[in-house]
Amino acid sequence: MAEAALKTLDCFNCPICLDLLKDPDCWAEDDQMGVYSCPQCRHSFTPRPVLNKNTMLAELAEGLRTRRLQAAPPAGSPAGSGGVECDVCTGTKLRAVKSCLACLASYCEAHIQPHYESPALKKHKLVEVFCHTDQQCVCLLCVMDEHSGHKTVSAEAERSEKQKQLVEKQRKFQQRIQQTENKLRELRQAMDNLRRSAQAAVEDSEKIFTELIESIERRHSEVKELIRAQEKTELNRAEDLLKKLEQEIADLRRRDAELEQLSHSEDHIHFLQVTSLTLSSSTEGVSLNLRLVRNNADSVLAMEQWTSFSLSRRLLRGHITLDPNTAHSQLSLSKTIREVKVEFWPQNHPDRPERFDRVWQVLCRESLTGRCYWEVEFSRNYINIAVSYKGVSRKGNQCRFGSNDQSWSLICSDSRFFFRHNNKQTELPVKSSSSRIGVYVDHRAGILSFYSVSDTMTLLHRVHTTFTQPLYPGFGLYDYGNVLQICDPK
Repeated sequence: MAEAALKTLDCFNCPICLDLLKDPDCWAEDDQMGVYSCPQCRHSFTPRPVLNKNTMLAELAEGLRTRRLQAAPPAGSPAGSGGVECDVCTGTKLRAVKSCLACLASYCEAHIQPHYESPALKKHKLVEVFCHTDQQCVCLLCVMDEHSGHKTVSAEAERSEKQKQLVEKQRKFQQRIQQTENKLRELRQAMDNLRRSAQAAVEDSEKIFTELIESIERRHSEVKELIRAQEKTELNRAEDLLKKLEQEIADLRRRDAELEQLSHSEDHIHFLQVTSLTLSSSTEGVSLNLRLVRNNADSVLAMEQWTSFSLSRRLLRGHITLDPNTAHSQLSLSKTIREVKVEFWPQNHPDRPERFDRVWQVLCRESLTGRCYWEVEFSRNYINIAVSYKGVSRKGNQCRFGSNDQSWSLICSDSRFFFRHNNKQTELPVKSSSSRIGVYVDHRAGILSFYSVSDTMTLLHRVHTTFTQPLYPGFGLYDYGNVLQICDPK
């Protein structure tokens, strides 16, 4: 029955606006022309006729309108604060989804259905209006009232613009997501690298300390056996000496008794003959044997001290590098700045006050104030291996290592070695064909030692002095083609 009422409603539609009949106002648009045409019978009138309201027809149309609206049950959600309300809903106003330009009304989802179903209402233009000024959806009446003068656009146009903004925001979010994911991957990779590096360091340290412990235990056993063997030898020698001393004491006591008896002799000739024989005995051999025992005991102690140093030199090794700002222009340094070579042509080094200008020398960057050990290897003869104060002169020939009181140097030349300090040179009695030299410094104790390194270590020279400033390793190369490299200890 409700559907029949809705179909009958089409007969009461205005032929112009296609809405239900109501107070006519379309003739007001013809006032300027002065000719008024009836939209129903198409008859023209001049002047405008006086029209009266058909009250019965108006009541019928209003009743049909009410019944049609009641026939569609309201569905949707309440308009809520700031939303556009349906103009037809009674009681709780539902949120309007469309506004009609012809009806000048807004409808909810249920009450907009006649505009989709009725042929007359289908021609009405349905719109959604969005107010830019207040940033909310509004109805057509509000556009002309509360939002008059505001910047308004259709909801469709606003949706299109917002859609573009949404796409741009999505693009930026996706870009940030990608960047964050890249950072996350980089962080995870860095964490993995850190774990691998730490694990490798742990394994290396385990290997090094295992080898070191094995070496210490092996060397400890060897030294212990050597000390015990030498102890046995020296004790046997001392036992023999002890027996000789005891025998000598017995002989001396016997002779003392004889001399005591001789002192009471009244035979002068016999007294003189016996006295000359007795006084010729000596204890020189005994004293010599005692010195030999003491020296052998000292050698055992020295062996223990040397073993301690040879085991600890790996732990004392220092990572030293050459200082390019001090290298003479004739010297070139490797990329690792741990190797120096004498070139045939001067290098293009910038001029600096700390650079050696006459002597082919170079200092290291690192200063030494504690205990340190390092080794160098060279290819040809006539090499100067030194330690120096930072304030050593860089100009003239007096800056040569060992030619001043600021430096101590070992000169290596044709298997011969010379120690030089404060322009005083001493040839060392040790000869070695090894091209590897080890240097040990104990700054606090004032000890500087040079060693020839091969399968064994030979002490070349040791200095006991007082160092008043930090020391810097230095090297002098005095022949074309000379190459010197700082090495890790064997």
